[in-house]
Amino acid sequence: MSSIKIERDEPAGKINRNVAIAGAIVLLCAVLGMVAVHRFVKAEGERDLQQWQVRLGIVAASRAQAVREWRDRQFETLSGLADNLSLQLYLTEFSLSGGQSGAVTDQSAQAEYLANLLIFTADQYGFTAPVEGADVQANVQRVGVAGLALLDRKGEILVTTPGTPALDDRLRDFVRGTKKGSRGLLDLHLGPTGQATMAFLQPIFAVQGENRPADQVGAILGIRLVGADLFDRLAQPGEALKSGQSYLVRKNGDTLEYLSPLRDGTPPLQRAMALDTNRLAAAELLDRIGGFGVFANYQGNEVLATSRGIQGLPWALIRSVDRAEALAMSDRRQWTLLIGLWLVIAAVTATIFAVWRHGSSVRIAAASEGIRQSNARLQTVSDFLRVVTDSQPTAIAAVDRHGEVIFANSKTSEETGIVAQELIGKSLLSVMGADRAEALQRANGHVIEKGQPLTEWRSENSRTGRRVVKADHIPLRSEGQEISGVLMILEDMTDLVDERERRARILRELVQTCVAVVDRRDPFSAHHSARVAEVAGAIAQGMHMDDAAVETCDIAGALMNLGKVTVPRGILTKTGKLTDTELAMVRDSVFTSADLIAGVEFDGPVADTIRQIQERWDGSGQPDHLVEEDILPTARVVAVANAFVGMVSARAYRQGMSFDEASKALVSGAGTAFDRRPVSALLHYLDIEGGRQRWAHFGIPPEFEAS
Repeated sequence: MSSIKIERDEPAGKINRNVAIAGAIVLLCAVLGMVAVHRFVKAEGERDLQQWQVRLGIVAASRAQAVREWRDRQFETLSGLADNLSLQLYLTEFSLSGGQSGAVTDQSAQAEYLANLLIFTADQYGFTAPVEGADVQANVQRVGVAGLALLDRKGEILVTTPGTPALDDRLRDFVRGTKKGSRGLLDLHLGPTGQATMAFLQPIFAVQGENRPADQVGAILGIRLVGADLFDRLAQPGEALKSGQSYLVRKNGDTLEYLSPLRDGTPPLQRAMALDTNRLAAAELLDRIGGFGVFANYQGNEVLATSRGIQGLPWALIRSVDRAEALAMSDRRQWTLLIGLWLVIAAVTATIFAVWRHGSSVRIAAASEGIRQSNARLQTVSDFLRVVTDSQPTAIAAVDRHGEVIFANSKTSEETGIVAQELIGKSLLSVMGADRAEALQRANGHVIEKGQPLTEWRSENSRTGRRVVKADHIPLRSEGQEISGVLMILEDMTDLVDERERRARILRELVQTCVAVVDRRDPFSAHHSARVAEVAGAIAQGMHMDDAAVETCDIAGALMNLGKVTVPRGILTKTGKLTDTELAMVRDSVFTSADLIAGVEFDGPVADTIRQIQERWDGSGQPDHLVEEDILPTARVVAVANAFVGMVSARAYRQGMSFDEASKALVSGAGTAFDRRPVSALLHYLDIEGGRQRWAHFGIPPEFEAS
C-alpha cells in the first residue's frame, strides 16, 4: 500500500511545484508590469508638464513684449516733444540768457505755445489725471498726480500742464540723479494720493547741438498714473483659463513686491512677501528668469509658473495657472490609465491562470476574432473618410481638445512634410511650428469655449513668399453633445487676394489719371487734389480709423475736383475776380464730382463723402445743411484737409499761409465749420509726427515746384 501511495503522491507533488513556479512567474510578471505602468504614467505626466512649459512660455514672452512696448511708447512720446524745434529754440535762448526769461524772443507767445503743446500731448498720451481735492474758491491746496513739465538745465520747472505735481524730494532726487544727456525712469511707486505712479525723463539738446551731455539745455519730465493702459496688457487675448494670470514683481531688499493687480483683487503695490517664503513662485523664478516648475503662489495655491524679464526695468513677469486646472484632465487621464493598466494586468494574470487551469483558449480566440473584426470595420470607415478628404485641394485635419492630431488628409501631409499616419497623436506645435500653431490653437480654444464655428483669414510667410490662408474651425461633438475636438479646413487664398490687390492698384491708377486731367485744366490749383488726399489719409490714420475709412478719405480727396472737367477752362484760368455765377459754377463742381462717380463701386462711401465736403459742423453748409454727427466722418476729415491745403498752398497769383496761420484758422473754425477731432489730429501730425517737414513744399508756387 505504501508503494502505491508513493507512486500517487509524486505526481501530485510535482504538479504542486509546477503550480508554485508558474504562480511565482505570473506574480513576478505582474510586479514588473506595475513598475512599467508607473514609469509610463510618470513619463506621460512629464510630457504634459513640458507642453504647459511651452504654452506658458509663449504667453509670458508675448505679455513681456507688450509691457516693453508700453514703456517704449512713453519715451517715444517724450522724445517727440524733445525733438520739437520750437521747444529746442526756446530752451536754447533761455539757457544762453542765463535763465532770464525776459531775454527770450516773444517769450509770452512761445510759453503759451509750449504750454498748449504739453497739454495736447498729455491729453493724447495719458499724462493726465483728475486733480485731487475739493474745487472750492479757498486757499485749499489741491494735489496734482500726473502731467508733463518742461525743465531748464538746472532741473527747475518752466512750464507744466494742469495737475502736474510739484517737485518733491523723490522727484528732485530722480531729476538730479539722472545722468546728463541720458533718459531716466523713476520706477513704479505710490504717488501722493496712493495711486501707482511712474516718471520718465527725456533730455532736450540745444539747436545744432551734437546730443552730448554738455549740449543738454533742459528736459521733459512725464509723470503718469499707471493703470489699465499697462495692466490690461498683462491679460492674454482669448484667455480660456479660469486661473491663468500674468503679473509683475520686483525685488526690494529681502522683500518681493507685487507691482500689478492680482486675481484676488489686491491693488498694485499693495502686497509684499518675504523672498525666503517656502516654494513661492515669484521668489523662485525671480532669480532664474525663464525657469519653469510647480510652486505655490501668493495665496498658497499650487501653480505651474514661468517667468520672463522686462528689458530696461527691474521687473519680472510671472505667468501662472493653478495646477488643479492645468493638469486636471492630465491627472484624470493618468489615473484612468494607471487604474486601467492595473486592471488589465490583473485581468491578464487571472486569464493566464484560467487558461492554464481550464484551457479556455477557444474563448480567447473568439475574443481575438471579435477585436479583429471591430478593427477591420473601423479601418474601413477610416479608409472611406481618407479617400473622400484626400480628393479635396484643401488641408483638412482634426485635433482633440488638447491640440493633438486625430486625423489628417494627404494635403495636410504635404504641407507639414510628415506622413499622414505619423501625424496622428502629435501636437500642433510639433507639426506646424510655433507661430502657426499658436494662431490655430487660439482659434480652436475659442471654438471649444463658444461651441460655434469660426472662420479667420491669416497672412503667413512661406518658402515662396507671402501666403494668405482661410481657416475654418468647426467643433466636433461626441455622443453626449460635448465638444471633443475641432475640425480645421485650411484653404490657400493667396491667388484670390493677389487678384484683389491687383484690382486695387488698377483703381488707384485710374484715380491718378483723373487727377492728372483735372490738374491740366486748372493749372492754378495743380496738385491740390493729390495733396488733399495725402493730408486726409494722414488725418484718418491719426484718428485710428479703419483701413476702409482711410482709403475712402484718400480716394475722395483725390477725386473731389473731378467735376471741374465740366467747368469752362477760361473760368478756371481766369486771374481776375470771378462773377457770382462763375464762382457758383466752380463751387458746385464738387457735386458734379459726386454725380460722376455715383455709379462706381468703392469699398467705402466715396461719392457721399465728396457730396458732403461743403457741409459745416453747425449745419450752415451745403447741400443738405447736415449737422454734426449727421455728416459722414470721412467727409469731416476731407473738409479739414481741403481747407488746410487751400490755405497753405501757394498759387501763381498769391502766396500760401504759413502753417501757424493755417492752424489758427482751423482752430478758430473748430466747432462751427469743422469737427474738432480731425483738426486736433492734423495739428498733432504737424507738430509731433513731422508734418511740417513733409508738407513744406506746399508753400512753393507751382512754376517753381515744377522746375
